Amino acid sequence: MKFIGIFLVLFCTVLGFAMAAHFNMPLIMGVMQSMVIPALPGELVIILGIAISAFLIANTPAQVKFTLTYFKAIKEPLAYKKDDYLQMLGLLYSIFKLARTKGWLAMEQHIENPEDSELFSQFPKFAKNKEAVLFLCDYLRIISLGNENPHELEALMDLEIETIEHHHSQPGHSIETLSDGLPALGIVAAVLGVIKTMASIAEPPEVLGKLIGAALTGTFLGVWLGYSLIGPIAKAMLGRAESEVMYYKCIKMGILAYLQGSAPQVSIEFARKLLPHEVQPQFLELEDYVNQLPSPL
Repeated sequence: MKFIGIFLVLFCTVLGFAMAAHFNMPLIMGVMQSMVIPALPGELVIILGIAISAFLIANTPAQVKFTLTYFKAIKEPLAYKKDDYLQMLGLLYSIFKLARTKGWLAMEQHIENPEDSELFSQFPKFAKNKEAVLFLCDYLRIISLGNENPHELEALMDLEIETIEHHHSQPGHSIETLSDGLPALGIVAAVLGVIKTMASIAEPPEVLGKLIGAALTGTFLGVWLGYSLIGPIAKAMLGRAESEVMYYKCIKMGILAYLQGSAPQVSIEFARKLLPHEVQPQFLELEDYVNQLPSPL
């Protein structure tokens, strides 16, 4: 869907320019050849070159690398799908059922070696998510050591989730800052073009017109890139970051509900209700899924 949006941005820009020129192809080609195309290389170097340079100055190498990986938000706007949540909720159900029947000490073998755990291996998508496995096992370890106070654990979880949210939001905020600066950099490119025009002030009007048109290309590019492409991409990154954080909030809700005395089925229902509708399994869908799970060992 986002690729369709990018295509429509390009298509509407070209179509709007053609309509403004009344589909006069000689006029359109003349403007492109005499003003836009000659100015593009220099304007892009000024606008994108400075923007990328500022981005490198403002971020660490690790943040730059992480931001580049987050461009996958264009293709995959959501970090997790319904099946991912089904497996996560199924794992929580199995953990709570095992804890209720055999006690939290029975979870020790699974917590200490989740990569070798038969319980975790039943949910391969969750098991491959190393960050989520670590998050879950850390809190299960705290609970198995005797701290079952839901209020204390909630406060600790909130702090860690806040850190996770800050980490995953960094790419979107960085690109958003970059997009906010592009219109101003377009003005910089335009001012340099005006300086070049002033050096040719003695030229006839047709020459000055081309020079001024080329200078204004910088303003157009800065505004167009900032608001039509880079800004929406930043928003998509922030949306993916929200979906990353929602995964951990769902785990948190399930654990807290169980510690407050809810049955395993009710605990995962609390967690399910937290999810957005586009990835939220239906009640009966989740019930059928957990009923088909083997008894936890």
